[in-house]
Amino acid sequence: MHKGRLEAFSDGVIAIIITIMVLELKRPADVSLSALIAIGPHILIYALSFIYVGIYWNNHHHMLQAVKSVSGGILWANLHLLFWLSLVPFTSEWMGEHYTDALPVAAYGADLLLTGAAYLILARLLVSHEGPESVLARAFGYDVKTIVSLVAYFTAIVAAFFVPYISLALYALVALIWLVPDRRIERTMAAS
Repeated sequence: MHKGRLEAFSDGVIAIIITIMVLELKRPADVSLSALIAIGPHILIYALSFIYVGIYWNNHHHMLQAVKSVSGGILWANLHLLFWLSLVPFTSEWMGEHYTDALPVAAYGADLLLTGAAYLILARLLVSHEGPESVLARAFGYDVKTIVSLVAYFTAIVAAFFVPYISLALYALVALIWLVPDRRIERTMAAS
């Protein structure tokens, strides 16, 4: 199957996810600086979640540029990824309301963990579909950043039940790691 519909559908879903996140963003109760400061955690968590969704969109785009076609299994794996991404507005809002409480902070981490795992599954299916000599297979190799991210998410989930601020720091750290774009695919495509 041609990959175009998968790309278009994914872009549309991700655009809706970002729209939902911004619509859930709280407005200050009044026009004072103290009211703006009071919603500071919501703004920071929105920014973090926006960055995460942007990272997934960017990497998804790069990954699909390296493939020629998709299969039915890849379509389902992509839906699996989009499902977990679609929960980001919910977990962001809950954590924004209760960023010092274990369960919402852990739930946010669980969503990130499951989104990361879904991305890894999609990537591995695409590599398998394209073959061991494909651009994608050569570019991915052993994906250290993804494995480190998944371990960090798991650690953050556990830490949420002891010191939620450690979890928040780990979520921010993983986002910072991924802000540096993954250039493996671009380099491999240019070399081919």
